[in-house]
Amino acid sequence: MDNLVSGEAFLDLFRRFEFTAYRLEVRTAYAVPDEDEGYARFLAGQDPGLDWFEPWLNLMREQTGLGKRIERVRLIDDPPSDYLRFELWGTPHNLAAGEDIRYLDRGGADQLGLPGYDYWLFDSRLLARLQFGERNRFLGVTLDERPAEVAQHGYWRDAAWHHAESFSRYIERTATHA
Repeated sequence: MDNLVSGEAFLDLFRRFEFTAYRLEVRTAYAVPDEDEGYARFLAGQDPGLDWFEPWLNLMREQTGLGKRIERVRLIDDPPSDYLRFELWGTPHNLAAGEDIRYLDRGGADQLGLPGYDYWLFDSRLLARLQFGERNRFLGVTLDERPAEVAQHGYWRDAAWHHAESFSRYIERTATHA
């Protein structure tokens, strides 16, 4: 894949943006090597620990501490997949690090015409479309600064954000239906 940005170059996108970073998460599973051990512990009913998660959380604390906003909308199914349950476990840690993560049911996303792929949008200027390989393995992102593409993804961001619910509201709503 041409122009694939990964590793430290990908993480640098979070150090270089100025104001806002937004992600739409649409997949029911992700395979990120740094998460493999924690996810395996989670699936085994054990505490996943935070050692594998700390580098990301530290980066988020650093960036949100500078006044930057980092937001996500995660599509979720009822019931959630094992991986999405793992993400729900980790969300309080993301929130404590300054991220704002919201949840949108997949049916609502379909009605909004949201894309079927994940992306980050930095400062409403740079689109980073996530690329995945076999077994949902994250490969990196491809970057796009074309105004029409950025504007379309900004529209999707705004629609998703408007219809998504906070983590606490999602937990409260789903706990009453369990």
